Amino acid sequence: MAGAIQLSHQVAPGIFAIPVPIPYPFRYVNCYLLMPSPGSSDGPALLDCALDTTEARAGLEAALREHGLEFGDLERLIVTHHHPDHYGLAGLIEAKGPRVWMLDVELRRGHIFWTEPERMNQMGQALFHQHGVADEYLADLSQEMAKTRSRVHPAQNPQTFRDAETLTLAGMHYRVVWTPGHADGHAMLLREADGVLLAGDQILERISPNIGLWAYSYPNPLKHYFESLEKTAALGASQALPGHYRPILDIAGRTAELKAHHHERLGYLLNLLKPTPQTCWQVSLELFPGNLNLAQRRFAWSETLAHLEYLVAEGKIKRLDLDGIVHYCR
Repeated sequence: MAGAIQLSHQVAPGIFAIPVPIPYPFRYVNCYLLMPSPGSSDGPALLDCALDTTEARAGLEAALREHGLEFGDLERLIVTHHHPDHYGLAGLIEAKGPRVWMLDVELRRGHIFWTEPERMNQMGQALFHQHGVADEYLADLSQEMAKTRSRVHPAQNPQTFRDAETLTLAGMHYRVVWTPGHADGHAMLLREADGVLLAGDQILERISPNIGLWAYSYPNPLKHYFESLEKTAALGASQALPGHYRPILDIAGRTAELKAHHHERLGYLLNLLKPTPQTCWQVSLELFPGNLNLAQRRFAWSETLAHLEYLVAEGKIKRLDLDGIVHYCR
């Protein structure tokens, strides 16, 4: 129809970006439709799927209709990681017929966040309390998490792939690249024929992805993220198609910027710490000042914790247990 707004656009041969609206500061998550060449026996595949809001679901469905597709026409849904803006609609799409695939590590370490809510909530609350999170904040957090969980439908029978495995998607070969840090089981896909990298949230154009420590995650995610940045730069990819914002052409340059950013934050955090012990909650209020909403404050706390634990592991600061509450000091 003349004058109609195009909801997807081609960003590489056979790959169409679908910016789906989400109720987070990012505003959009990039889902990617992989279309087979004419005559191929393979069906189309989708990478990531947003979360279940009326606007997000309608936006994704409308973009697929531009290609004459519905959810049931997809051969596979590939999930880069379990975060709600990438995984939320997975179970609903699976129910239409496509199989949902994720890294084997993410099945064990991320997918369970949605399938074992009671245990995960208990573990999360215990970690928050252990690190000095204010009681009034914890009281509101359970409502916030219930809202998020209502928007996520985990796959009932997810399939898995492994690091370094080659997948055939829409007639093209992609190598799986495991990049823990933002999520324990975060996966990228490298199309080796032309160097196109489906990068998920490993590297983003304008900001750093959240590198947070959670009750169910690896104990030193920032160390993993630094290693994953090295791994990403060494791929020699031609362009990265990220989960948010625009494609990245200078991948090595962007990975260097992200490393420098986190080292700068580590230096700043080191200067914030005093000989007097402080909790992670206290330090996070200094590291991320301002009037943050509930979700932003939670991410600020988890990012602070990841950086503190990195400094502990590097022998730069001390971790103390004072009456069951963890404190940090120089």
